[in-house]
Amino acid sequence: MLRTLTTIIISLILIYSPTPLHSQDKANTKALDKMILEGIKDWYIPGLTAVVVKDQKVVFKKTYGVKNLENKVPIDDYTLFNMGSTTKAIVCMALGVLVDQDKLAWTDKVRKHLPSFQLSDSYITEEARIQDLLTHNLGIAEADLLWTLDSVSTKNTISRFKYAQKIYPLRGGYEYNNLMYAVAGEVIGSVSGIHWTEFVKQYLLDPLEMNHTKTKASEIFDTGNYVTPYLNDIEDGIVEVNYNLSDQIGAAGMIWSCANDIQNYLQFLTNNGVFNGKRILKEETFNYLFKPHALIPNAGFYPTQKLTNPKWISYGLGWFQHDYRGEKIDFHTGSIEGLIAIAGIIHDKNTAVYVFGNMDHAELRHAILYQAFDLFVFNDRTLNWHHEIFSLYEKYRDEAIQANKKRKEARILNTKTTLELENYAGEYKNEMLGTIQINIVDNKLKLNCNNFLKLTASHWHYDSFLSEENNRFKMKLLFNFHLNQKGRIEELHFMGNKFRKVTP
Repeated sequence: MLRTLTTIIISLILIYSPTPLHSQDKANTKALDKMILEGIKDWYIPGLTAVVVKDQKVVFKKTYGVKNLENKVPIDDYTLFNMGSTTKAIVCMALGVLVDQDKLAWTDKVRKHLPSFQLSDSYITEEARIQDLLTHNLGIAEADLLWTLDSVSTKNTISRFKYAQKIYPLRGGYEYNNLMYAVAGEVIGSVSGIHWTEFVKQYLLDPLEMNHTKTKASEIFDTGNYVTPYLNDIEDGIVEVNYNLSDQIGAAGMIWSCANDIQNYLQFLTNNGVFNGKRILKEETFNYLFKPHALIPNAGFYPTQKLTNPKWISYGLGWFQHDYRGEKIDFHTGSIEGLIAIAGIIHDKNTAVYVFGNMDHAELRHAILYQAFDLFVFNDRTLNWHHEIFSLYEKYRDEAIQANKKRKEARILNTKTTLELENYAGEYKNEMLGTIQINIVDNKLKLNCNNFLKLTASHWHYDSFLSEENNRFKMKLLFNFHLNQKGRIEELHFMGNKFRKVTP
């Protein structure tokens, strides 16, 4: 009798339910697609792809737009985008594989596996653990200029990082640090005996059938199916930018992937480390990646916190974390010149989201993440996250426009350099960042940074100069020179660092 009554109740629910599950999914898919189309237009994004997986099933996957604005070839499921810093989670998983193989422990000292590891602080050098490489609280200042001003090997990049200064005690603060992930990649190589890129392919990408994913940015061109990076410049509008191929810090953010492969990755994430019935990571190891390992101050978090109002913010191993509508979100963005990504998951609801795009800092990615969670986790279609996110970030763009305007207004016209222009030529050195060679050509300064970044600069005012945008980063850089008591050029102050003049 009880079984019969239960059967009748269930049947009535199925018959009279006003919104069947498939109808909800269809409505949610339509709502997300509509918001994305609106957002692409407002953010001027040439191409984008979004994937949502729930309970290991793909509930949304769509590509939008084109790879390149000139040839207008459409994006497809196999078009490669840069994963940026969402690479970090994969590198942490690779270390997790080594943990499962009993070849290292999260609490092992870094120097146990990488004896050459050296930092500016001897205590942190000796006490740093594998896990400390992954949580951005090592205590050493970031040094991204090491790979934006130069293209030396990973070994040399890490070696020069020893000049970066200590800024707080070990595990006593927060400073996002890409270079430590490059060190993590070297640890993988040292312990496994093969390069981290090959290790990731063998133990993660191949088992996940991510057959189109490239672990080196330099490998994408042979595929013929990849996007062009773009920037919405505050003065010049939409411009194409150069590819960032900094594979020397590849473990921090140089993997490229596509929608087809990412859906497998998300299915793995929503199944506690299992894919197609095969366990890739032990459950204990998989769960450890997503535990909060470091607290993040509000100042170090995304502006979206003004909209989500989290009660706590933390960092796992390769994942930012915060509470949202009573659930824990693990997520990470990826940003490299002209390209964006975001990955996010609510484990307790088995729902994961991934977005790629080829417009620099197109924060529609955040809107898609939260909209997808609202729709597919909470079945809530009341808020248009694009409107909220776009309004938030438009203020920051307006501030950048105003700052550029104020810089121009602050320029003092009709001034001259202290010395004749030829006195500013010469070689300038920074022990961590390398060499800048300056020559005078057609009354302008020609800067050559480590035979990598080249700039042309004109006089701004007094002993300050402004570079043109004809460089690999499409940036205008303001820099200045300092004279010593003898009235001679002593230092070049460039991108927040001092370069001492070493030749006349």
